[in-house]
Amino acid sequence: MNEEKRDAKSVLRALQDRIAQDAWDAKNRGEKVGWCASNFPQEITTAMGIPVVYPENMGAAVGAKGGGRRMCEHAEGLGYSADLCSYARINFSYADWKECPELEIPFPDFLLCCNNICNCMIKWYENLALELDVPLILIDIPHLDGEACDEDRVKYIRAQFDDCIAQLEAITGKRMDYDRLTEVMAVSQRSSRAWLRAVGAMEHVPSPFSGFDIFNNMAVACVGRGTVEAAEAFELLAEEYEALAKEGKSSFKGEEKYRILFEGIACWANLRATYKGLQSRGINLTATVYGPAFSFLYQNLDELMAAYAQVPNCACFEHELELRVHDALKNKVDGAVFHMNRSCKNWSGKLYELERQFRVKTGVPTVIFDGDQSDPRCFSEAQYETRIQALTEIMEANKKEAR
Repeated sequence: MNEEKRDAKSVLRALQDRIAQDAWDAKNRGEKVGWCASNFPQEITTAMGIPVVYPENMGAAVGAKGGGRRMCEHAEGLGYSADLCSYARINFSYADWKECPELEIPFPDFLLCCNNICNCMIKWYENLALELDVPLILIDIPHLDGEACDEDRVKYIRAQFDDCIAQLEAITGKRMDYDRLTEVMAVSQRSSRAWLRAVGAMEHVPSPFSGFDIFNNMAVACVGRGTVEAAEAFELLAEEYEALAKEGKSSFKGEEKYRILFEGIACWANLRATYKGLQSRGINLTATVYGPAFSFLYQNLDELMAAYAQVPNCACFEHELELRVHDALKNKVDGAVFHMNRSCKNWSGKLYELERQFRVKTGVPTVIFDGDQSDPRCFSEAQYETRIQALTEIMEANKKEAR
């Protein structure tokens, strides 16, 4: 009997769980396991067969499961400032408590850090290295001051990439197989293209899915991008969305009256409130740079270095602005919601100017609300509701005027 075909969401969830279990199994076998920053070049560890887990993913999951406040408050009790990233505070609490009922990850034998997201990552991982007494390997990726990653930057990053491999070989006893690395790079491209194809289906009207599904489906793009299983799962997801679009159907619950760009990291601790505030008014998220950012397109090793230097927060402001404007116009948004995320200083520090120029270039109304990725204390549902109601009224007036 043929195995019943499963939907992509179930396949992605099962794959995410299996990758997490594989790390635990490796730890129990006595293998070296690492903690890894989300935008660290995963091609290295995948090709070398070295299991890693991602504290940022844990922080998001703990926040979504209701443990963010408890973990953040404990970290603050240890002396960590409430101004620090909530992912970091959750991680510091876990490092101290050694347990977390919402989600646990195996403790690390080494740390892999990359600061293309923010320089908070460096201090976060330096502190972990001190507290846990494990080695830290850092790949420093300079912020771009232009559209392209120049040759000097590529050489600088590549030297660190090669040194990282040498250090991992010494720590784990595993050798890099460069033929295997080439295979992993090809699979990573396949996964990235499929993921971009899936999220790109948002340009259809109506969108074949709720944009919040991106937040629910993106984890594997971070933790398993270099695996064939991930590529197949994202290809299945793209096929499902394209089939819905062809039929003019959508998994979005209700009529899609308005389409918006959502700027910033999801409020994992308040995901239901942020979603319902939009869905109840017929507003669908049809543009965001956050989920698609976990895709890396390149043809060779040098281009791989450049790709990791062009993630959100590392590229120049003008490029970041153009990404939002392009997606907003392509995906036919009626408005935009900007998340002023207390945790992410690098992202939110430029948010007001990003919002202003975005509004000027697209001509669509925008609102900004205060929140945090995993600390629920920073989010006010009443404020959020007021801002979304105001945006809805403006979008409704604009549609009436356009008729």
